[in-house]
Amino acid sequence: MAPETGAPSDAPQRLAVMWSGGSGIAYGLRLVEILLQSGREVHVSATGGALRVLRHEAGLPVDPQQPDLAALFPAELRANLRVHALAAVEAAPSSGSAGIGAVVVCPCSMGTLARIAHGFSSNLVERAADVAIKEGRRLVVVPRETPLSPIHLQNMLDLARLGVVVLPAMPGFYHRPQTVADVVDFVVGKILDRLGIEHPIVRRWQTPKPTPKTPYDEDEER
Repeated sequence: MAPETGAPSDAPQRLAVMWSGGSGIAYGLRLVEILLQSGREVHVSATGGALRVLRHEAGLPVDPQQPDLAALFPAELRANLRVHALAAVEAAPSSGSAGIGAVVVCPCSMGTLARIAHGFSSNLVERAADVAIKEGRRLVVVPRETPLSPIHLQNMLDLARLGVVVLPAMPGFYHRPQTVADVVDFVVGKILDRLGIEHPIVRRWQTPKPTPKTPYDEDEER
């Protein structure tokens, strides 16, 4: 299981970030952006559902027939970006010998999660996750669904027992977010922590300084 944080030498330098059709594509976009900004090589592929989410949820002009995912990122970040078609099972993330250090499925739909949990690799997104499991490499899945059925919970439990990091997109609010971007960064920061990648996007929690007691505190002590 991946550590909460890691030294730079321990952090993966080549990663695959896969987008499936769950809500929360903002998390996937931001994750890729941060990884590219850090100088890492990032391989990206998206399911048909993810392409629709990009259009209807994020409002991005993505052509489902000829998607240009590289255009979603600034030109200065694209040198280390590798975009693969969903059917390109010959692409690097589908091989254990390619040296992809970690795979993140973000967002991860319940359908994609179920297929990963049962070893059903019908496309590059599922195959990349399957390879990470068989090679004993870091795999993080980021489901964004509520409520969860017993089937969803069982599939997540099965993956967790295999050593997969199941990281639901459940943002916290103790860091007092001011914008939607702050909420997105909270979840992305959690993903980076599980990958062992240091980042500055979320302020680390520190022990609060003591505050003067109030009458309520005195009642609590009784």
